[in-house]
Amino acid sequence: MSSPSERYRAATARAAHAKTKLFAFTQTLGFELDPFQREACEALERGRGVLVAAPTGAGKTVIGEFAVYMGLQRGLKAFYTTPIKALSNQKYTELVHVYGAERVGLLTGDVSINPNADVVVMTTEVLRNMLYANSQTLDELAYVVMDEVHYLADRFRGAVWEEVIIHLPSSVQLVSLSATVSNAEEFGAWLDTVRGDTDVVVSEHRPVPLWQHVMVGPDILDLFASDVAFDEAAPAMSPGTGTGAADRFEVNPELLELAYSEQKLNRAANWGRAGARRGKRAPTRPQQPMSRVRRASRPQVIARLDKEGLLPAITFIFSRNGCDAAVRQCLDAGLWLTTEAERDEIVRRVDEAAQDIPEEDLGVLGFWTWREGLVRGLAAHHAGMLPTFKEVVEKLFADGFVKAVFSTETLALGVNMPARTVVLEKLDKFNGEAHVNITAGEYTQLTGRAGRRGIDVEGHAVVLWQPGTDPAAVAGLASRRTYPLNSSFRPTYNMSINLIAQFGRPKAREILETSFAQFQADRSVVGLAKQVRSREESLAGYAKSMTCHLGDFTEYARLRRELKEVETQSAKSRTRHLRSAAAASLERLRRGDIIDIPGGRSEGYAVVLTPDASGFEPRPTVLTMDKQIRRISAQDLEGPVEVLSTIRVPKAFNSRSPKERRDLASSLRNALHENRPPRRGSDRHNFAVPGSERQEQQITELRRKLRSHPCHGCSDREDHARWSERWWKLRRETDQLMGQIQGRTNTIAKTFDRVCDLLDTYDYLETHPDGRVTISAAGNRLRRIYGDRDLLVALCIENGAFEDLDAAEFAAFVSCLVFQAKREETGIRPKMPSVSLETAVDIAVREWSVLTDREEQHKLPLSGEPELGLIWPMYKWAQGRSLLAALQGTELAAGDFVRWAKQVIDLLDQLVKVPDIEPKMAALSRQAIVLVRRGVVAYSAVAE
Repeated sequence: MSSPSERYRAATARAAHAKTKLFAFTQTLGFELDPFQREACEALERGRGVLVAAPTGAGKTVIGEFAVYMGLQRGLKAFYTTPIKALSNQKYTELVHVYGAERVGLLTGDVSINPNADVVVMTTEVLRNMLYANSQTLDELAYVVMDEVHYLADRFRGAVWEEVIIHLPSSVQLVSLSATVSNAEEFGAWLDTVRGDTDVVVSEHRPVPLWQHVMVGPDILDLFASDVAFDEAAPAMSPGTGTGAADRFEVNPELLELAYSEQKLNRAANWGRAGARRGKRAPTRPQQPMSRVRRASRPQVIARLDKEGLLPAITFIFSRNGCDAAVRQCLDAGLWLTTEAERDEIVRRVDEAAQDIPEEDLGVLGFWTWREGLVRGLAAHHAGMLPTFKEVVEKLFADGFVKAVFSTETLALGVNMPARTVVLEKLDKFNGEAHVNITAGEYTQLTGRAGRRGIDVEGHAVVLWQPGTDPAAVAGLASRRTYPLNSSFRPTYNMSINLIAQFGRPKAREILETSFAQFQADRSVVGLAKQVRSREESLAGYAKSMTCHLGDFTEYARLRRELKEVETQSAKSRTRHLRSAAAASLERLRRGDIIDIPGGRSEGYAVVLTPDASGFEPRPTVLTMDKQIRRISAQDLEGPVEVLSTIRVPKAFNSRSPKERRDLASSLRNALHENRPPRRGSDRHNFAVPGSERQEQQITELRRKLRSHPCHGCSDREDHARWSERWWKLRRETDQLMGQIQGRTNTIAKTFDRVCDLLDTYDYLETHPDGRVTISAAGNRLRRIYGDRDLLVALCIENGAFEDLDAAEFAAFVSCLVFQAKREETGIRPKMPSVSLETAVDIAVREWSVLTDREEQHKLPLSGEPELGLIWPMYKWAQGRSLLAALQGTELAAGDFVRWAKQVIDLLDQLVKVPDIEPKMAALSRQAIVLVRRGVVAYSAVAE
C-alpha cells in the first residue's frame, strides 16, 4: 500500500494533468491512448517536434489530430499533409466530421475547398508550392503534420518532403508520422539538426497481433510453429537487426517437409531430362518448378477465407489486369458474400455515386461489372479505376459491405482500408524493368493492413503456396524489421531557382547542405571505402583467371563488348525504322486495297475494310484469306505492308455476316489468282535503314579485328571470356562506388552548382558586377512551374510553343508535358490533329533535344522526353467528345485518363499564375481547364 506522501504526489500529478490540453483532448476520444501516443502528445504540448515511427494501424494519426486540436485551441492554423490525394480526401472528411466544414479546408492541386480555413488538409506538393510562393495562407501557421513521411524515400516525389521540412518557418512545430523504419534515430537526428528540438518516438508493437500463414491448396497452415503471434515478441528484437524474436520461432515443420518433397520431385525431373539429353534426344525448354500441391483458384481462396471467418480480406495482386480478372473469376464462380439487406444498401450507394455519369460513359468505365461485383461484396482497387469508383470501394469496404478487395500495392501507401486478413498471391513483382522479390519492408507494409483496431482480436497474413516456395524465406520476410529510410533528394531546376530568388546563391548552397541526403552521405563514406577494398581484391583474382598466354585478353574482351553494343544498337535502329515504315504504310491504305501483310499473327494476304483515319496510331480493319476480321497495327507487323491491287468492297458490307465475308474472301482470291505476285518472304531484311551502312561497316571492322587478335585462337577463350565479363561488371560497379566516395563531400551543393551553370546557359540567372546572382524574367516564370519537366515547360513558353493554339489544342499540347507512358515508346510519332499542334510539338521536341544535350554536358540527369500518347485522347476530350470516343484506339484505362487529365488541369492552372504571362495565354489556359474539367473528370473532384 502506498504511503500518504506517494498518494499526495499522485493526486497532485493527476490534478496537473487535468489542466493540460492533452487531458482535454483525450476526453473527446472513445479510447485510452497507448504509451507511445501519450509520449508523443506530451512532447508536442511541451513545444517540441516529434517523429513517430510505428506499424500500420497502430494509431499514429491520433498524434496528428492532437496537433490539429492544439492549433485550434491556440487560435492558430494547422496543416495536415499527405502523399496522395485519396488520403487527403479521407482525412478531410474525418476532420470535417469532428470540427465542421467551416473550419476545415482541402487543397490537392486540382481541388480547392475553403483554403483559408483554420485546418487545411493538402498534398505535400501543395505545401511546397506555398512555401516558394510566400503564400499568405502560411500566416499564423503553428503545426504541420506530415503523414507517411517515409515517402521521402520515393525516388520520384520524395524530395518534396525534404524541401518542406527545410523551408518551414522555425516557429512551426513539425509532426512527422512514419511507418516503422530501422533508422528512425538517424532521421530524428537530422530533424533535430534542421528543425530544432525533436523527440523520436518508436513503437514496434501492433495493437492487433498478426498471425502469419501459408495457404497450401485448400488448407491454411501457420507459418511459424508457435502458439504466440510473432508480433507479440517484437519488443524483444534487437533494434534495426530483426533478430531476437525470429530466433525464438521455428518454421512450421509441415511446410518445410512439403518444400523438401518438392525439391526431391524437381531433382528427379531434372535428372530425367539430363538423361534424355545424354541420350541425344531433342533438348527441352527450362521447366517450371513442379509441385504436388494444386494451387487454389482465387474464388476458392475467398470461399475458404469466408468459411474460416477471415473476411474482410485484401488480396494484393501486383497487376491491374490481375485485380480486374480476379473479380470476374469470382463472379463467374457464383460467389456471393453479402446479405440481402447489404445488397440493398450497396445498390443505393453505388447508384447515388453514379447518378451524374452520362449513360454512354458507363460502358467504357466498366460500370456494370463493377456494380455487380460490389453487390456481391467483391471489388478491385487500383490506379486504373475511375477515382469516384475507388472512393466508393473504400467507403463500402470500411463500412463492412465489401468483403473481398483485390488490389495493387498502391493501396498500402496510406489509404485507410484495414482488413481482418491480407493475402499475398506472390512474393515477387515487376518493377518496370524486371521481376524482383519484394523486400521485408514491403512485406511489412502490405501485411500491416491486417487486423482492424477495435474490431478484430487478431489479424492474419496469408501467402499462397506455389511451386518453388521456400518457407524459410517467407519466415525471413515476416520476421525482419529492416525498412531503412533513405533520402532521394536532389536539387531540381524549380527548387534551385526558388532558393536563389529567396536567399541568393551562396545561402541557397548552404541550405541544400542541410538536406537529409547530405546528412546520410557524410555518414556513409566509411562503409563505401570498405566495400571498395573488398572488391579490388576480387578484381585482382578475376584478372588473374582471365590471363591468356597468347595475348592481352583485356583488349580482346573490349572488342567483344564493343561489337555486342554496336550490333544491339543496329538491331534497335532497324526495328524502330521498320515500325515507323509500317505505320506510314498503314496510314496510306484505302478501302478495298489488297495488301500483303509481312509477319505477325495476321501474316498473308488481306483486303482493307476500314482504313483508320483517327489520326492516332493507325489500326485499319481487314479481312484475311481465311475470312477472319482483324485489326492490324504497326506492332503486329515485321515491316511495311504492300498494296498489290484493289477490289470493290460493297458499301453495305456486313462483317458479321459469314456469307458476305465468304463472298469477299472469294473476290480476294480471284483477284490474286489473276495476278498473284510472288511472296516477298525475307525481302524485309533488305529494307534500307538510314545510317545502317556505317553500322555494318563498324560491325565488319570489329569482327575482323576480333578474328585477327591472338587471343581469338585460344582453346580457353570462352572460359577467359566468362572471367572477363565478371571482371568488367565488378570493375564498373567498383568505379561507381569510388565515384560516390569522391563525390560524397558537398555532393548536393555540387549538383546545385551544375544546375545553376545550366540555367545560366539559358540566361535564367544574371550575375551582377558585385558578384551577386539574381534570376531573370524568364527565371521568374520558372519559379511557378512545378513538375518533372519544369524547365522544358518554361522553355516552351519562351520559344512560342503555345502560340497559335486554340483551347482544345492547348490542353492537348500540355498533355505531352505531363504524360508518362508505362512502356517505352516504339519511336512512332502519331500524326497531330492540327498544323498548330504539329508546330508546338516540334518546338517541344527540339527544346528537349537541346536541353538533354546540355544536361549531358553538365552531368545532370536527363529530362523526360515529351510523350505524345495522350495528345489525341486529350484533344478529343477537350473538343467535347465522349469518353469512349476519346479513348478509342488507345490502351488507356478510364481511371488513368482521369488521373492524367487532372495533371493537365494542374499544369494549366500553374500557367495561369506564371508571372508576366501573356493575357491571351492565361485566358486560353482558363478556357482549357473548363474544357477538360467536365464529365468523369469533374465528378472525381474529391478523389485521388
